[in-house]
Amino acid sequence: MRLCACVFSSSLQVKEVEETVEELLERLEEFCGMTDQIRSDTSQILDETIPLIKDKVMEMNHIYAKVDKLEAFVKMVAHHVSSLEEQVLEAEKTHGTFLNTVCKLFQCTAIPSLKNRHHPSAAPSYDLPKLYRTEDFFPMNYVGTKYQNH
Repeated sequence: MRLCACVFSSSLQVKEVEETVEELLERLEEFCGMTDQIRSDTSQILDETIPLIKDKVMEMNHIYAKVDKLEAFVKMVAHHVSSLEEQVLEAEKTHGTFLNTVCKLFQCTAIPSLKNRHHPSAAPSYDLPKLYRTEDFFPMNYVGTKYQNH
């Protein structure tokens, strides 16, 4: 009987060990499947996604260059506007106010008190400053404009 109990106990232990080994093999197979999936995902990232990211980086570099040019253009325009504003203020000081302009237009006929005012006989010449042309910076066929040739 003792031999029977020993064999039964031994067979029970063997069965437990086999079940444990079977469970470990299943987990090992799951782990191998996960590593294969990771390798596959990594390959996909290296083969497909990274080139797409590189293309987007190049595209963004072009956009950044355009933004830099646009910032320089805006700065130049602001400088020109500021310069012209100074010239207008100086011209107003030198050549009179808006009232003188209106008086010249209507020859001071409507308001008798303005007839007796002294008006300069010859206006000094004014040379226009050299300005930019927007078309030089943004041609009509410039990519991204609504006037772009298709």
